[in-house]
Amino acid sequence: MNYCEFTKDLNENNLDKKYHDQRYGFPTTSDDELFGRLILEINQAGLSWSLILKKEENFKSAFDDFQVNKIAQYGEEKIEELMNNAGIVRNKRKIEAVIYNAQKVIEIQKKYGSFNLWLDEHLGYSHKEWTRLFKKYFKFTGEKIVEEFLMSTSYLKGAHSESCPVFKRTLKSKPKWIKDIG
Repeated sequence: MNYCEFTKDLNENNLDKKYHDQRYGFPTTSDDELFGRLILEINQAGLSWSLILKKEENFKSAFDDFQVNKIAQYGEEKIEELMNNAGIVRNKRKIEAVIYNAQKVIEIQKKYGSFNLWLDEHLGYSHKEWTRLFKKYFKFTGEKIVEEFLMSTSYLKGAHSESCPVFKRTLKSKPKWIKDIG
């Protein structure tokens, strides 16, 4: 069952339904929001997306509203604080990967102007090429994490089936993958 089928009959207030209908597959240009999505995808590995959505506000609070500049400066004290935060996924490898990845995003921003522009620079990449690129720069970014991150932020097609009513709304938002094929 794909995400569109999973969410179609859910109550409008359900977190999965809200995410599917309002955010999944829609473009964003905010580096912090893009990085926040990457944080959530990394933490979802091995867990359900519904659980991550339930914890999203806790993640946002624990990780300083996903501000890349702040996260890049986290040290051992902050790691310990995060490891003791029951509101998030307490996995030291994932937490350390998030900090490392924030530092890499800072490097990317210095070179390309923004994380968003760096992603735009690689439009046209296949899923395998994207995965190789992410593995070159980031930690804890396997094939599925990269795929979901790119679909959720509109860089890869596939967030919605063409029969899903939200698909037409995503097209109107000018997803990045359209530029990729246009």
